[in-house]
Amino acid sequence: MSTPCQPSLRRVALLGKVNHQATRSTLVSLLKGLQDAAYEVVLEQRTAEQLADIKVAQLPLQQLASAADIAVVVGGDGNMLGAARIFAELGLPVIGVNRGNLGFLTDLDPDHALPQLLQVLAGHYQIEPRQLLQASIMRGDKTLAVGRAINEVVLHSDKVAHMIEFEVFIDDQFVYSQRADGLIVCTPTGSTAYSLSGGGPIVTPAVNAITLVPMFPHTLSSRPIVVSGNSCIRLRTAADNVTLQISCDGHVRMAVQPGDEIVIQQFAQPLFLVHPTDHCYYRVLRNKLGWGSRLF
Repeated sequence: MSTPCQPSLRRVALLGKVNHQATRSTLVSLLKGLQDAAYEVVLEQRTAEQLADIKVAQLPLQQLASAADIAVVVGGDGNMLGAARIFAELGLPVIGVNRGNLGFLTDLDPDHALPQLLQVLAGHYQIEPRQLLQASIMRGDKTLAVGRAINEVVLHSDKVAHMIEFEVFIDDQFVYSQRADGLIVCTPTGSTAYSLSGGGPIVTPAVNAITLVPMFPHTLSSRPIVVSGNSCIRLRTAADNVTLQISCDGHVRMAVQPGDEIVIQQFAQPLFLVHPTDHCYYRVLRNKLGWGSRLF
């Protein structure tokens, strides 16, 4: 066994949606295995309530950082996104056990989760910062709502397949006006999510960048744009638009009235993803996207 290259992690927070039988089984197995290995374990409160027959310390999601060195999320990328937005604000590192479909954010194999996790907790891991976006809805000088996203912020109509009009400014410089179904503004993490299906580029997580991807634009010349991650993006909606929405990671939804502005910037605090030492981003891409293996 190689010498640990990182501090060991003794306090572990566990969470997941246990109404999924496979997720429940993984959570129970991890809890027992960690307790047998003398780790301090705390369950997220709603997870503990669903595991009613398990007696262990529990805390609300927002308080887990006070009792844990790392959070372990069992589920798919959707479960990870919901919890990770909170963990980014708390500065609590997080690792995922994949019980979903693609699993770009969840590294650990559910069939071997315990031995893999024990290796990580012993110090055999790497930490990778992932940037978030913050979207603020402005009406004049007043901030009406604020949301954060790990993957993407999307401006769209509240009606299906309804074209909208908006203007895009980057660092107070006018870029273009657009008639489209909407606009996806995404992080490198989100470049393999909704943006990818919209024709956006894959951006590796180490790149400090923000990508803008128009959704079904009413012009053949409209293309995705990759800008500096330090940019301030401002979207100005047309006064004759119907009511629009801002969606953050497909979960947090905020109403946008005609004439409102949306300001999108990087959130100051990154999310800290924990990976096993053998993690390789390009291997993940090959496996998840079905790319070809080496020829020679």
